[in-house]
Amino acid sequence: MKRTTKTALLVVTGLLLPFFSNAQGIGSELQSMHGVLEELYDEMIPLCSQLISVGQGIAGFAALWYISSRVWRHLANAEPIDFYPLFRPFALGMCVLMFPSVLGIINGVMKPTVTATAAMVEGSDKAIERLLAEKERAIKETDTWKMYVGSDGNGDRDRWYKYTHDGADPDNEGMVAGIGNDIKFAMSKAMYNFRNSVKEWMSEVLEVLFQAAALCIDTLRTFQLVVLAILGPLVFGISVFDGLQHTLTAWLSRYINIFLWLPVANIFGAIIGKIQEKMLELDLQQIGQAGDTFFSKQDVAYLIFMIIGIVGYFTVPSVANYIVHAGGGSALGQKVTSIFSSTTSGTVQMVGGRSMDTAKSIGNMGSDFNKGLSGQESGSGLSGAVGRSAGYGGAYMADKLTGNKE
Repeated sequence: MKRTTKTALLVVTGLLLPFFSNAQGIGSELQSMHGVLEELYDEMIPLCSQLISVGQGIAGFAALWYISSRVWRHLANAEPIDFYPLFRPFALGMCVLMFPSVLGIINGVMKPTVTATAAMVEGSDKAIERLLAEKERAIKETDTWKMYVGSDGNGDRDRWYKYTHDGADPDNEGMVAGIGNDIKFAMSKAMYNFRNSVKEWMSEVLEVLFQAAALCIDTLRTFQLVVLAILGPLVFGISVFDGLQHTLTAWLSRYINIFLWLPVANIFGAIIGKIQEKMLELDLQQIGQAGDTFFSKQDVAYLIFMIIGIVGYFTVPSVANYIVHAGGGSALGQKVTSIFSSTTSGTVQMVGGRSMDTAKSIGNMGSDFNKGLSGQESGSGLSGAVGRSAGYGGAYMADKLTGNKE
């Protein structure tokens, strides 16, 4: 059963390799969707003009009642009429009439917050691209990469043989030893490729989850901004009524609060980008010191920080509420973020657990193969079976060549 499980893990790893290799492309495609949402907002805003006439009608009716009640009260009390408070309905009516311009002023005032925080994310992305290029160049300069990958992707067996046999000439190895060394080289190359890829796989999966979380928040933001913008003239008209003046304040605070989701999300993105920079710098240090990159406690800590950052991404509405408090909460936002947070946590746990199990199996390949090859122990899993087959075949061929076996 244990052999079957390890074999299945290896097969699943091979099947999922194309998905993980395309994870970065998926993340880039998700990131490009933010431009689509921005275009959607620009295309939907003109729809608010359809409610301008409705808002004007409501504002006119409310202004009639508002002015009449105050003028009647002053006349009934034999007081002089105070005209200054009576300008409020006219001012709101002008805002309804020119609502697209009013909305443009609000967006223009708030736009610098988006631009400034987007520059932070762009700077972090450029630093990550630079570090990735440095890491790729550093890896290609290592002896292990030249042995197991090389310029053609198939590795260099002669270089590996000299490295593992103290500079011995590969032309002097025997036929039986050559078969065993071929298997050892293939297994070592597989272990090297997996060891260098598993951290990249996990980081790419987390990158996809991060981009999905960012897209979810941006979609909710765009949807709610469009709804608030379309209903804006109606809100301005209703706010003319006595007792409903707070609707204008509530609408304005809610619009600014939701508008600030994107700047806050950009700050979260810059923080996670800085974590990725630290991971890449750690990889470069490992390559410079050991000639290879591998899992360490620092890598685990950085991955945990990234997971916390992704889950914390859904606190963006709460953080924006610290800046401009809008009474109440968004039931839609809370529901979507709750579902996505639970899904993200489950996916991260599943990917992390499977990756660690598979890494453990791959890490034991060498010892299992050597145990099976020696014949003293059977080894375990697929590697032990390959080692036993190689050991039996080598001993059989040696006996045949010496004449000890018919």
